[in-house]
Amino acid sequence: MSASTPKKNTFFGGAAILAASVVLVKVIGALYKIPLGGILTDAAFADFNTAYYIYSLLIIISTGGLPVALSKMVSEAHAQNRGNQVQKVFRLAMGAFCALGALSCAIMLLFPRQLADLMNNSHSYWSILALAPALFFICPMSALRGYFQGHSLMTPTAVSQVIEALCKLVIGLALAKMMVGAGLDESQTAGGAILGVSVGCALGMVYMFFCYGRFRLSLPKFRDRPDESDKILSTLTKLAIPITLGSSVMAVVNLLDSSIIMGRLQDAAGFTEEAARTLKGIYDKAMTLYNLPASFMVPLTASVVPAVSAARATKNYRQAAQVSETALRTTALLALPAGMGLFVLGEPIIRLLYPSTDVALAGWMLSMLGLASICVCVMLVCNSIMQAHRLVSIPVLTTAIGCVLKIIINFILVGKPDINIQGGPIGTLVCFAVIALLDLVIIKLALPRSLSYVRVFAKPAAAAAAMGASVWAVYGLASKLLLKLGAFQTIPGEGLEPVLSWKGNALSVIAAIGVGVIVYFALVLVTRAISREDLTLMPKGDKIARLLRIP
Repeated sequence: MSASTPKKNTFFGGAAILAASVVLVKVIGALYKIPLGGILTDAAFADFNTAYYIYSLLIIISTGGLPVALSKMVSEAHAQNRGNQVQKVFRLAMGAFCALGALSCAIMLLFPRQLADLMNNSHSYWSILALAPALFFICPMSALRGYFQGHSLMTPTAVSQVIEALCKLVIGLALAKMMVGAGLDESQTAGGAILGVSVGCALGMVYMFFCYGRFRLSLPKFRDRPDESDKILSTLTKLAIPITLGSSVMAVVNLLDSSIIMGRLQDAAGFTEEAARTLKGIYDKAMTLYNLPASFMVPLTASVVPAVSAARATKNYRQAAQVSETALRTTALLALPAGMGLFVLGEPIIRLLYPSTDVALAGWMLSMLGLASICVCVMLVCNSIMQAHRLVSIPVLTTAIGCVLKIIINFILVGKPDINIQGGPIGTLVCFAVIALLDLVIIKLALPRSLSYVRVFAKPAAAAAAMGASVWAVYGLASKLLLKLGAFQTIPGEGLEPVLSWKGNALSVIAAIGVGVIVYFALVLVTRAISREDLTLMPKGDKIARLLRIP
């Protein structure tokens, strides 16, 4: 799209563009992090993620609420044809963004050693330094994204997100491989891998400024008188602070959680810093896979809010409740098989993707996190439903309750030498299970028309359980058969039993997943677990319904 002759998106079209770009970015992110976990050692992967937790919190503080507030104010002024007001709001917001970005960048650049020590991981120093410039570049880019979204132009935001992700993928992986090949220290290699994020943010910012320059050329001259600067800044702040506080809960908890896990492993469980880094890196590799199912909730959450809001606007509360129930059932249909797959195939998947790590430990953790991923998906859609029903403060409260539990459980369990890092997945599972349960209870009580959770979860859960059993059986049979063939054996040492080779494990995993997909898909159709209404919340849902002959 030419920025000088922009094509406006409808609200739903814009949401679809952003949802599609976010899913694409998440897929690219997985293609970055999963191979990176094979390039970096477990300890270096922990260094990488430690810096990322710091970066994530500072990003939310710097940009969490301002883009939304800016988008809202620009949209309102644009609707009133107040072009000068739009430009003044943007200039003031850009100044605030740049100041916050410079401050956040300075914190990471000037105090990397202190931040690394606070995280109980002194080796994360290089990763913190390499990630610092990203904080400066992403702030003006976020201002530009809010500006364009206020004009209902979603394509520049979507393209800049993809540019960021691709740079991270190409540059980050290339630097990591080069530095490993050069024999550099593993913590420096982690810093090289994360430098791709900073480069991606810089190029994304350049692209957004290019779009802005082209877009400005198409604007007519306006004669409206903009508001005073103090009034604009006051409105921006009032809108941004609550959003920032709500968004920062999980980032604060993740930061504290990472520091607590590293600290407890060393102080209470008796591990050295090197051993603690290795254990934390194994945990982080499992966490990378656990985050994938939630990525595919983005199109659903993007569709729920406008659909429910539109029904409420016409006081059709029955329709609003029906859309909410459909959204939850669609979530169950997608999240349950994904989480069950990770639970059943935790160890084989780790052996396939990260064969050099502690497969047994990482596999157990991925199995626990697979169950947690189901709860995360339910939580995300519940949050969207509550926001659409104007229960905006409740998700913050339920998230805070779950996160406090997570910190307490991790503090206790990780400090036990016989449990140590395995306490991390347990805390995560309890955290999101509690949040999801609280959200479901609140939605049940608060909505004018009560939902039926039997209709929502019963059939998808039964289909997912049958799928899990078939996946477990097929993997077990395939692995035993391939072991007997001999060509897929690995002989670990004299006197030890042969084990399945990497190739044999890969073939068994593929066979198990293939059968699981067929079984689940067939059961969903036979039991009519999905309806046409469910599919309408998904991209091309009507076409899929016609193809599957769903009435």
